Amino acid sequence: MDPEEYRRAAYASVDYIVDYFKTITERQVVSNVEPGYLRQVLPNEMPQEPESWDDIHNDFDRHIVPGLTHWQSPKFLAWFPANTSFPSILGEHYSAAFSAPAFNWICSPAVTELETIVLDWLAKQMGLPSQFLSDVEGGGVIQGSASEAVVTTMVAARDRYLRDAIASKYPTEEEKETAIAAARGKLVAFTSDQTHSATQKAALIAGVKFIAIKTFPEDDYALTGPALAKAIQEAEEKGLLPFYLTASLGTTAVCAVDKFAELADATKDYPHIWKHVDAAYGGAALICPEFQHYLDGVEYFDSFDMNMHKWLLVNFDASCLYVRRRKDLIDAFSVTPPYLRNEASDSGLVIDYRDWQIPLGRRFRALKIWFVMRAYGVKGMQEHIRKTLGIGIHFMKLIQTRADVFSIATPPRFGLTVFQVLPSKSGETANDITKRVADRINNEKVLFLTASTVDGNMCIRVVTGSPWATDKAMTEAFEYILKVSEEERRT
Repeated sequence: MDPEEYRRAAYASVDYIVDYFKTITERQVVSNVEPGYLRQVLPNEMPQEPESWDDIHNDFDRHIVPGLTHWQSPKFLAWFPANTSFPSILGEHYSAAFSAPAFNWICSPAVTELETIVLDWLAKQMGLPSQFLSDVEGGGVIQGSASEAVVTTMVAARDRYLRDAIASKYPTEEEKETAIAAARGKLVAFTSDQTHSATQKAALIAGVKFIAIKTFPEDDYALTGPALAKAIQEAEEKGLLPFYLTASLGTTAVCAVDKFAELADATKDYPHIWKHVDAAYGGAALICPEFQHYLDGVEYFDSFDMNMHKWLLVNFDASCLYVRRRKDLIDAFSVTPPYLRNEASDSGLVIDYRDWQIPLGRRFRALKIWFVMRAYGVKGMQEHIRKTLGIGIHFMKLIQTRADVFSIATPPRFGLTVFQVLPSKSGETANDITKRVADRINNEKVLFLTASTVDGNMCIRVVTGSPWATDKAMTEAFEYILKVSEEERRT
């Protein structure tokens, strides 16, 4: 493809994308394809000769797009949103053009420096404590996902604990190594039973033990200080070494918010426990001051992560990880062979983000964040959050109008409504009818939603953060859910 062919194809792609969003409400939200469909329509081997862009794009339109789930659709009510926006798409376009692995400052100084600036902007607007800013001891770094952020911080926490709490007690290197080897198998990470499975997976990767602490409906499924203190005590009685905690600001199932101040108090006598906040979805709401009270106590935490790519108008991937002491990451991940040495890095005056993450290379993800921040401004981003929250409240109120059919399972939060369908005949449970309704809705593909279990109870989750969502679309969704529920209750 020469430059002029690219120009023609790029212009056409813009028209295609704009038309896609203009028709997104008319598209079936979930695909009809069967597993393995694509292998049946594509060749078994890559082409030997170049093919024309027109042929390539025709196959994209015929074979790839029909296999997509349309996450931007207002009919997509599952999991959590995965927003994009036109400024964000433009950021990806330019980032792809200026492709570079960006592992250190000299790779492209603007890539590193823009990331530091936009993450400081975001931290200030969310109300994060000043220690998470780059001009103090902390700072932010863009990760691929909140799961990646958990792995990154857990590895740093493990190394810090083994160094500061174990090795520091012994005078010789041999004694240090022996003590560290003995301690590794006793390290344990904590979460609540509502926390995303990313922490359990991180524990598998880091080679440490994992304990999920039970939460209760009377606490709105939040992890409390007393529950954590009890779990720590019980772990120590078994000879385990508590070193890491994931607290949540908006859990996956019910959007619970853990009691950060209580958790900080419960760990005040355990300075080597790394405390991490997973705010992957709910953290976006912090852009609005009325939600920043949820941060009470976060000043005592070591790290905080939220995904702009869920609810804040930036496409995947843009997970924003903040640490109180960047040295903890650098100590864990810095490896500098001769080919990575350069004058700027050796001066200590620049950030090399390769030392803040697991991979060496990284994309220019700050560009799309910068484009979105400037195109929307704080006001526009706040309006998006408040608008979609209002749509969520609208849906919740519709559910409440039919208390004869639906029961709200947990307090609605961050636009998420979790509810059950009530049985209409003896011998049937709410779990049975709720599962039937959820399965039928997803099989019919008018909407796409997810079911979950809360304290053993089958529930339906409905959440929308799409920029294309409207009260009208959610009213139509409610009417369809009601219709299916009433039909299933009669069968």
